[in-house]
Amino acid sequence: MALTGDYEPSPAQFVEDHVRRYEETGDPYSGPFDGQPCVILTTRGRRSGKLRKTPVVRIEREGRYAVVASTGGGPKHPQWYLNLVAEPEVLLQDGPKVMALRARTATPEERADWWPHATAVWPQYDDYGARTDRVIPLVLFDPSTEER
Repeated sequence: MALTGDYEPSPAQFVEDHVRRYEETGDPYSGPFDGQPCVILTTRGRRSGKLRKTPVVRIEREGRYAVVASTGGGPKHPQWYLNLVAEPEVLLQDGPKVMALRARTATPEERADWWPHATAVWPQYDDYGARTDRVIPLVLFDPSTEER
């Protein structure tokens, strides 16, 4: 796989527990997302260089994946988003399937196309957008440069 290194669990115990349970069972419904499936996004910490794993709501359409960097409508982007901007090579685990991908922030046109699909999966994204002045990034994934 394209992304290798030492894994450093999240300092948030519920995130660490969720990632461990997900990896042990491959169950995308085992997380804190009100019964919605999630994926595990692995990024490289931009300061530590350690691998970081984050459960995020699963948004999939026609075999392509997207994730939303919402932080619940907070004023700042989530750390995992800043990590993938600095190092776009990521791993995405969907159930037992792990994919090496290259992350990128959707263009405004792509975001407009994907946003209704994202809010159909997780309606709270619209509420989150109303809580913040920032444009909440939508991240798309392409095959890793090593797989092209």
